[in-house]
Amino acid sequence: MFTGIIQAVGRVGELKPTLGGMRVTIDAGALPLADVKIGDSIAIDGICLTVVARVAHGLEFDVSNETLSCAAGFKQGAVVNLEKALRLADRLDGHLVSGHVDGVGSVVRFDAAGDNRRLVVDAPAEIAKYIARKGSVGLNGVSLTVNAVEHTRFEVNLIPHTLGATTLHSLAVGMKINIEVDTLARYAERLSQFTDKSS
Repeated sequence: MFTGIIQAVGRVGELKPTLGGMRVTIDAGALPLADVKIGDSIAIDGICLTVVARVAHGLEFDVSNETLSCAAGFKQGAVVNLEKALRLADRLDGHLVSGHVDGVGSVVRFDAAGDNRRLVVDAPAEIAKYIARKGSVGLNGVSLTVNAVEHTRFEVNLIPHTLGATTLHSLAVGMKINIEVDTLARYAERLSQFTDKSS
């Protein structure tokens, strides 16, 4: 599990095709690696991946074809958000994020709002129902509060700190973005399906 509070910004390095997908090298930037070991989980732009190797200045991950098919990113040279997995003793400053991307949205608007930025994203119809006003959403691994929802589109506000500490400042209209909806919304729907059948 993760919190959606980005710890560092890294960069996608070498990409090597494998039988099951791709081996990805990530330059970890300022992410402290002293306590990172093989088998640990790291969120890369909101995608939970397992460390399979340590390399100079970074880490290697095996990314499956399934993950490649349902998430954006993994282009050589791309800048990515990084977060280590949550420890039980850590403060939960964002919201609980699983690192399982639910879908890829498109940036519709990215406007200045004083020092902030107003970001409007069009979500895939199959996950838009889980996004609610004042609820939480993960965008490229960043924990954010939803300010408004209309059909499949939703709006979030990005403060200067978020813009400076993550890759979201580089968004532009038409760009793709990884979306993870609130896990509680998915469980609530699943529970309601059984409740409806038993009544």
